[in-house]
Amino acid sequence: MDASDSPAADAPDAAGPADRSPSPATGPARDRERDRDRDRDPDGMLAEQLLRLTRRLHRIQSRQLEPIGITPAQFRLLRTVASYDAAPRMADLAQRLDVVPRAVTTLVDALEASGRVRRAPDPDSRRVVRIRITDEGRATLRSLRNARRAAAEEILAPLTAEQREVLGGLLSALVDGMPERHC
Repeated sequence: MDASDSPAADAPDAAGPADRSPSPATGPARDRERDRDRDRDPDGMLAEQLLRLTRRLHRIQSRQLEPIGITPAQFRLLRTVASYDAAPRMADLAQRLDVVPRAVTTLVDALEASGRVRRAPDPDSRRVVRIRITDEGRATLRSLRNARRAAAEEILAPLTAEQREVLGGLLSALVDGMPERHC
């Protein structure tokens, strides 16, 4: 699972409020503090901003998905199952999602209980189980895509069309430049 699929993504920092040094909440003092941090560790500041944005997107998306009765991690698995031409194996899903197989089992269990996917035997091997998306899963996926677009629109609202295009290019460069990880 990626950071946005983890329940810890929205968890507060381990340090409680008493453990943190006071930080100005608003105004010019906050801006000066942010500028000082950028000057000292610009890459660290970028990483922190990306993490904050990821958490914010996760919270907004969770809020959008809640009425549908699905978590962001389940949405990600459902999208992944639907992306295959033929029903994938659990191991295929774990590899594609870059998670341990047990995590896929838990997600499939929940999606199967809600009627969105079903386990099916592989016609070529008795030991292999394939995961198939159901009609209910396809309908859910359509609703989820709309919820995801609404969450993205909320995050991207302050940006112009040109800024969105630039951001898309920068994010693509970061994603495409990441080395492959294997469990």
